[in-house]
Amino acid sequence: MSKISIQPLADRVLIEPAAAETKTSSGIIIPDTAKEKPQKGTVVAVGKGTKDNPITLSVGDHVLYGKYAGTELHHDGVDYLIMKESDVLAIV
Repeated sequence: MSKISIQPLADRVLIEPAAAETKTSSGIIIPDTAKEKPQKGTVVAVGKGTKDNPITLSVGDHVLYGKYAGTELHHDGVDYLIMKESDVLAIV
């Protein structure tokens, strides 16, 4: 994991999504148009939190998040999602 120059504000976190599956368990190759967006990823940066809600996630946590959560961001050739900590469903 390289140093990222993006610092989320308040209660937001920056997540690098896991790669989408390219094959099914039976070996069938999934085309790009049929791939589902992954709903898990790794936290690469966290904000400082708010006065009422401190951040509970930390860099390196593997998390699950909602299917339509966050805003997509492309930075230095890598795709990221930035979202509120409350959009994260679980740490795995």
